[in-house]
Amino acid sequence: MRADYTTVKNYGESELVIQKSRFLTYVKRAETEDEALEFIQEIKKMHHTATHNCSAYLIGEHDSIQKANDDGEPSGTAGVPMLEVLKKQGLKDTVVVVTRYFGGIKLGGGGLIRAYGRATSEGIAATGVVERKLHHLMKVTIDYTWLGKIENEARQSVYPLKEMAYADLVDLFMYVPVADVTSFTEWMIELTNGQAQINSVAMEFLEFDI
Repeated sequence: MRADYTTVKNYGESELVIQKSRFLTYVKRAETEDEALEFIQEIKKMHHTATHNCSAYLIGEHDSIQKANDDGEPSGTAGVPMLEVLKKQGLKDTVVVVTRYFGGIKLGGGGLIRAYGRATSEGIAATGVVERKLHHLMKVTIDYTWLGKIENEARQSVYPLKEMAYADLVDLFMYVPVADVTSFTEWMIELTNGQAQINSVAMEFLEFDI
């Protein structure tokens, strides 16, 4: 399982006018090719009267699925530059659709490449980018005599405290980056004189704005 990667937030859109042509950009996170294709079809249906609905997407940890579609624009002037923007920004699991309503002025090959690239970049900026980091959800089980100290240390630490559960003993659930599990465990052992039970109970991604 990959530990860290960059992607877009769930959904965003933007609009750009170049030489009287309207470029409407729609961006979405897609973790499967089916999700990407479904999104593209949704936009095409919404803008069925548009001149073009060009698209590009990257799916998979190693970009194993990547497609670009010019949708009637001259070959290589729309989908490919859109895909190149995704690659340049290092995005994963991302689909982009740029809808063009022709304004009557031809842009030429170079103009189209620049327009679709710019529309994609602005759409991504409007959507926002996040880094997803894989964390262990660590369960720290302690006796009530340690509660005050450990809760205080936990809340002041760099490790997010998800929740606490109270029964015969107290369970603290904390998010710890994969690379920090050993140091986190040693820290908790030191704080409790070895009296804490420390286990990884799940693995989850946390998202951080870039």
